[in-house]
Amino acid sequence: MNKGSEWELLDSAEKSAQVIARPSHTYWQDAWRMLRKNVLAMIGLFTIIAIALCAIFLPMFSSVSYSDQQQGFGNIPPRIALTSLGDGSYVYVHSEYKLIEVSENGEILSAPEPIEKNDIKSFKTYEINGKEVTLDYSNAKYAKKNGGAKYKILVDGQEVDITPVKTVWNKTNLLGTDGLGRDVLIRVLYGARISLTVGLVASVVNLIIGIIYGGISGYEGGRIDSIMMRIVDIINSVPSLLIVILLMVVYKPGLQTIIITIGLIYWVGMARLVRGQVLSLKEQEFVLAARTIGVSKFKIIMRHLIPNAMGPIIVSLTMSIPSAIFTESFLSFIGLGVSAPQASWGTLANDALGGIRSYPYQLIAPAVAIAITMFAFNFLGDGLRDALDPRLRK
Repeated sequence: MNKGSEWELLDSAEKSAQVIARPSHTYWQDAWRMLRKNVLAMIGLFTIIAIALCAIFLPMFSSVSYSDQQQGFGNIPPRIALTSLGDGSYVYVHSEYKLIEVSENGEILSAPEPIEKNDIKSFKTYEINGKEVTLDYSNAKYAKKNGGAKYKILVDGQEVDITPVKTVWNKTNLLGTDGLGRDVLIRVLYGARISLTVGLVASVVNLIIGIIYGGISGYEGGRIDSIMMRIVDIINSVPSLLIVILLMVVYKPGLQTIIITIGLIYWVGMARLVRGQVLSLKEQEFVLAARTIGVSKFKIIMRHLIPNAMGPIIVSLTMSIPSAIFTESFLSFIGLGVSAPQASWGTLANDALGGIRSYPYQLIAPAVAIAITMFAFNFLGDGLRDALDPRLRK
């Protein structure tokens, strides 16, 4: 330093002390960082993405559609027991006492029609690979009381061992078929399209109505707020599901009707949330500054208040999606959903209910799909709540 100078040069150590160790993060970058640390939330996010991608793309690679009926292939389970007829021929003995020709690795080959059938003597005769194969199930009704086999198989008049040589996965229909021979997997995937579409679109409708209604109510306050909230109280006083059912009865059931009905009823929760957030923010300095320079009320609500309340709004939106999916599934289950042959998870569960004892896999498939989707959205919603609320951050 020069003598008499008021300035002094810093050494390198003092300079590095002023350097910022890492770049600063925005609110959303910090929220994403917190969300990534939540294992269950990330599992939920990737599960939702996987379900959506499978629902969109997997049916494109299938040779059958959700509505294609395969005559004779009804109620074939995902796991089939193979009975050998000799010479490399295998059959699956259906629980309805008919023979399905299958390959050794589990591919469904054909459902031959019996060339001779006698319901009185309880037997059916088929021609399979040039052989005369007879399925005799006359002892089935006595098997429970007296024991023994329910049926026997004769190939060219000679009885064969009916003990299954092995049990394999159904390679043609991975989740089996329903009563009309339709592929359960394809119908579950198509049902995911319907259910996710209803959940997402209805939640977006709820979001739009709730933000506008709640924002106006909270910002205006006074008598307007009181009147608007009393309307919400009246809607809340009647069970929402009852209103939805009544509207579905009045209007023609269908996908569009379900979306509109759910969207017009389930917005009250979002409106209450937005109103509370606006009430807590509207007296802040940035709002007063916007009023001072003459910004319109609508712009203050949409450009200043709502963006600052997006954290709780996004969490509520995420939580409302599984609620909408469950409502749609329930409506379809009671017959007020999409019309046949379209399939949603609710209609699949309803169709499988009659044969739950004999063919439980038909109910398990849509039930598991609904449960996994519910868990995934709830895990993601909990993670978003922790990530977007500064008070819950560690």
